[in-house]
Amino acid sequence: MLTLTDQAVTAIRNLTARAGLPPETGLRIAPEDGAAPGLALSLADAPQAGDQVIEAADVHVFVQPEASAVLDDKALDAQINEDGEVSFTLQEQA
Repeated sequence: MLTLTDQAVTAIRNLTARAGLPPETGLRIAPEDGAAPGLALSLADAPQAGDQVIEAADVHVFVQPEASAVLDDKALDAQINEDGEVSFTLQEQA
């Protein structure tokens, strides 16, 4: 199962705590649309049917079933630059 680093939890919390978003809002990970393989991340109010729900601390991550197998042995990490922009990366679980 995908795990989250402390930095990822902090970044997701910052993204989902914005005014106007429901408290259940989480980060959704799904295969990217189009010809190039990859994963797309987006904010979602709730999981979609079949999504794996990962809860860490007070954040939610919703993983589409097709992405779940790819992420099974991975950890989601995040870096926040000096402008406050967030970039997520995947790494092998420790």
